[in-house]
Amino acid sequence: IKTHGVGKTSLLVQFDQGKFIPGSFSATVGIGFTNKVVTVDNVKVKLQIWDTAGQERFRSVTHAYYRDAHALLLLYDITSKSSFDNIRAWLTEIHEYAQSNVVIMLLGNKADMSSDRAIRRDEGERLAREYSVPFMETSAKTGVNVDLAFTAVAKELKHRAIQHPSEPKFQIHEYIEAQKEKSGCCSYF
Repeated sequence: IKTHGVGKTSLLVQFDQGKFIPGSFSATVGIGFTNKVVTVDNVKVKLQIWDTAGQERFRSVTHAYYRDAHALLLLYDITSKSSFDNIRAWLTEIHEYAQSNVVIMLLGNKADMSSDRAIRRDEGERLAREYSVPFMETSAKTGVNVDLAFTAVAKELKHRAIQHPSEPKFQIHEYIEAQKEKSGCCSYF
């Protein structure tokens, strides 16, 4: 599976530093990580975010990190059909190597490049529905939906960790849909 160059590192830098660094990063070698503290419902949640290599030769390295992951953000590039086609294979691997209750989110990155789009939004939505995972399109360049993706995951993990019996279960899909509408993100077609 060759899913590199989809913008994983750029997405992480946008979330961590709030900026886009022009020019392409060299391919991630093995694993890189960053820590970020986000406030969710007045509770501080520390995210340790691992940036895994998308290249085939690092496959055995990335498998080891699935086992302990609480959440996985799967990215494809909306201008690359091959990156989208590889998502099913990644989902199969996740099923094999990750914890059964891992939070999975599907992200169609590079939403700012709509003129070069190869994958329609509804194709991403359909794939996400098939696997019952939340989905949104993001742009590491403009920052659209980047914070939302990580915040939604952080909220899900926080609710799982301190679920009060009297509280309704957190619905990550509903939260994302409500926030996406507010952000006016859905102007990319």
